[in-house]
Amino acid sequence: MDGLTDLEGFSVEIAEHVAVVTMRRPPVNAQNRRFREEIIRIFDTLHDLPEVRAIILTGEGRAFSAGADLKERPALADEPGAYPRHNRLVRASFDCVMECGTPVIAAINGPAIGAGCVLALCCDILVAGESAFLSMTEVDVGLAGGVRHVIRHFGQSDARLMIHTARRITGPELLRMNVVSACVPDAALMDTARGIAREIAAKVPLATRAAQRSFMLTEELPLHDGYRYEQSQTVALSTTEDTKEAQRAFAEKRKPVFKGR
Repeated sequence: MDGLTDLEGFSVEIAEHVAVVTMRRPPVNAQNRRFREEIIRIFDTLHDLPEVRAIILTGEGRAFSAGADLKERPALADEPGAYPRHNRLVRASFDCVMECGTPVIAAINGPAIGAGCVLALCCDILVAGESAFLSMTEVDVGLAGGVRHVIRHFGQSDARLMIHTARRITGPELLRMNVVSACVPDAALMDTARGIAREIAAKVPLATRAAQRSFMLTEELPLHDGYRYEQSQTVALSTTEDTKEAQRAFAEKRKPVFKGR
């Protein structure tokens, strides 16, 4: 994979149309400038790889990501323009996941705190190990941020409780709140994520990408406009080779062979 051979904080493995992106910045996968630059490069690259049909994002070791590396922060206030540049990079490190044309599954293997929590919430499908938790600790360290991401997944009262108290919301509670799609024993987490990824990878690739665009573009649209856009996607897909192959395979009761066109 061109451009992904000199990573310091990540590893990327691709097999059977599934990419596994693993954060590897011990001890707790804290996010610094290099981390953010690399994650942008990774997801921009995977976005453009047609052979990748699903992505899993997880952390190595005992944490998903413990959030921002606060050791970088004090120097930011000393240099004019440092905070705007920093904030722009932080936003981009989240946007590259949210805007990826390929569905992203968060396999939350441990604490996901602050920026780590936001990173998990940027993914399309969330699964958690039983020992995992989400927490927004900004109020504990005199910072702010993440509210808009939190209220995409949590109810209003739960979102405010989480932000204002910095409580840890554990895997079983996240499942009860419908924030994650599954909460499984830690040892089963990656198998669960891979199972979901393989299901996605088996579908019509162009249709999966069209659905991904619909999720991104219709979230803030009125119902009529959003559904009208989705109908236009169906019209565009109807003439593609893969859609015709999917329909032939269904009629012939066989496994389809997709070419991504």
